[in-house]
Amino acid sequence: MAYGLSNTTLSNLSTTVTDVTVTPMNTDGATGQEEYTWQNTKWSEYWGYFNTIPELKSAMIMKGIWVTGKGYTADPETKVILDHITGWGKDSFKDILYNQYLIMRLAGDSFAEIIRDKDTNLLLNLKPLDPSSIKIVVDSKGILLRYEQVNKITGKNKIFEPEKIFHLSHNRLADQIHGVSDIESMKETILAELENFTDLKKIMHRYAKPLIIFKLKTDDQSKITAFVAKMDQAVNKGENVYIPDDENILSYEVVQININNIVMTWRDDIRNKFYRTLGLPLIVFGNAGTTESGGKIEYLAHEQVFSNDQLFVEEQVWNQLYLKIKLNSPVTLLENLQQDQNKDAKQGMEIQQNDVTAGSGA
Repeated sequence: MAYGLSNTTLSNLSTTVTDVTVTPMNTDGATGQEEYTWQNTKWSEYWGYFNTIPELKSAMIMKGIWVTGKGYTADPETKVILDHITGWGKDSFKDILYNQYLIMRLAGDSFAEIIRDKDTNLLLNLKPLDPSSIKIVVDSKGILLRYEQVNKITGKNKIFEPEKIFHLSHNRLADQIHGVSDIESMKETILAELENFTDLKKIMHRYAKPLIIFKLKTDDQSKITAFVAKMDQAVNKGENVYIPDDENILSYEVVQININNIVMTWRDDIRNKFYRTLGLPLIVFGNAGTTESGGKIEYLAHEQVFSNDQLFVEEQVWNQLYLKIKLNSPVTLLENLQQDQNKDAKQGMEIQQNDVTAGSGA
């Protein structure tokens, strides 16, 4: 056999290791037929994710609170109308906005029935609806024709004209006739977090109750069964076990489990992805993972995101309900940062013009 680099054989990993690819997708838009419809068939899946993954749930709830939680201002006439909105019977208008915004992010679309006075057209109520129960119907050009409630009712589909449904749609882009759930881009992260949590749960349990391998010097099944029963009972009760010291009878080995730091780092990165994906600064949870000044900058950068979301809701309330409101903004850190900058300037830490001007040197 000949040895040496000249006789090296190369592998062909292209036939054994597949490349990572992204699945191509098409928009859900009108395709020329007289009517084109769309209905959310993944709501139960999204609802399951929301109620199973605590990090996802807390992040989405916090996002809703930051956009709508501080309430709104309106002129006296508008406020009187909105103060009488009760939703399912016990809601306030703020509750309904919070509900509609959160479900829009979770399902892609949120719907509420607009109930008006038949004579005056005055808004009487907004009744939230199950997003999976509503079918969106557009014409051949993609223009909204109507909504149909297809389940959670008796008899035929309940028809709603466009002005009878308050509809918030998340990231409805291109010619889509519906919004897109945040869950769609987070599925892999969500499953990785759940998998990681399940693995760590088993590991931590083994720290409290480690795996013990008993080596019995007998093949008598009755003796083995008696020993297993006695040891299981002792472990479950936390009792001591006294065995005559005879190495010919028994030996044992405790299996220790050590967690690699990479596992914990991976878990932190997965959890952080929930907040980055939703556009939520970690500082609002008390941990920005950075310095105080870095956390403030991160918070300030997200203020524009909150402002944009609030403006969207305000515009939809005006366009669909014909009412003007102004959502109260979260607390800003801009003034605080300006004060920090002033302090730095007094201490001579502010960047001066000559700090960035080239010179010839001494």
